[in-house]
Amino acid sequence: MSRPCVAWASYDCSERYFTAANLAAVCQINLREQLYTRVLIAQAVFEEIVTSRPGNPGAAEIQSAGWLEIKVVTNRSIVTALELELDKGEAESLALAVELGADLVLVDERKGRKVASRLGLNRTGILGVLLVAKKRGLIGNIRPILDDLKNKAGFWISDDVYNETLRLAGEAGS
Repeated sequence: MSRPCVAWASYDCSERYFTAANLAAVCQINLREQLYTRVLIAQAVFEEIVTSRPGNPGAAEIQSAGWLEIKVVTNRSIVTALELELDKGEAESLALAVELGADLVLVDERKGRKVASRLGLNRTGILGVLLVAKKRGLIGNIRPILDDLKNKAGFWISDDVYNETLRLAGEAGS
């Protein structure tokens, strides 16, 4: 049996949205289910997305995603240590990934990526998920999804990263 993929809160610089909610906001939340055999989300992240911000884009989709497993972190000492650098959702997600030996952690925020790497966790972000989905034929063009992420979900993407993502997707000239 494969190890789980842990989805977690990822804040961008402008709107403080979440990776999972960002995918849901642009109608791509099921990519997680199609790409990974098991997807977990820390209880704290679920509460931040669904309970604290029920009207935000993607909250309803996250709440109704029956394939998404909500897990409580048992090793609170790791969470406490990580909260010195990260917010509660990010700290719980990384702690959960360590606890369960997750194959992959989904994270976009720079500080979270650095901490995940320091902990020896494999990581990707929303753009990596989209590139894998395109490679596997689950989505057509990435450009309209990137545009929706920026314009509908408030996800911040630098021009350089936007263009590099299009290049990697084979859409640079389109």
